[in-house]
Amino acid sequence: MSPEQRREMIVRTALPLVAEHGAAVTTAQVARAAGIGEATVFRVFADKEELLSACVAEALRTDHVLGEIAAIPLEQPLAERLVEVASAMEAYLGRMGRVLGALHASGHRGAGGGRAEVLMTRLRGAAGGPGAPARSDADSSDSGPAMSDREAAQRRTSAAVAELFEPERDSLRLPPETLATIFLAMLFSRTRSAGDDLSPTVEQFVDVFLHGALGGQPR
Repeated sequence: MSPEQRREMIVRTALPLVAEHGAAVTTAQVARAAGIGEATVFRVFADKEELLSACVAEALRTDHVLGEIAAIPLEQPLAERLVEVASAMEAYLGRMGRVLGALHASGHRGAGGGRAEVLMTRLRGAAGGPGAPARSDADSSDSGPAMSDREAAQRRTSAAVAELFEPERDSLRLPPETLATIFLAMLFSRTRSAGDDLSPTVEQFVDVFLHGALGGQPR
């Protein structure tokens, strides 16, 4: 196993532990879960802080969820496609939220945690418009690689969702790109209220998005 492969394996093992324990997780716990000696952890990570930063970066990666979206068959009905993309996005945001939330709750304020607070908005910002949160002071002062990374993630996410509308382009009321923006804005609003008694199911959310709030009424 190369050092890079070992690093990836350790991060994958550490992620659920970080989600459970936050910054209180120990390198000994990670090593036991990975089936390696603790010294092996420190062969690829300078210290625990570097490991936590790597876990934050892994939690924020969008390539996995974008791969799931790209794999959604376009032969399926549009409603089924949108249910799949909504489920994939919500699962991604849930995983990311558990890791970042646990670090925040445990008082982690290291370099990785600070970067996480800035980048936490990057997918929500992909929707833009009324569904996106206001930019924080951290966002406003951010520039360079972090900003480019966030903007690239926004563009890729919007483009991936827009692709799901393409088969119906001729019958759509708005361009796929515009519908993707609206869909993401509504989805992130739903995600923030998930767990509430009145929160709709994914299927209900998609149904209202496609057909509106009025049933049996002429359009």
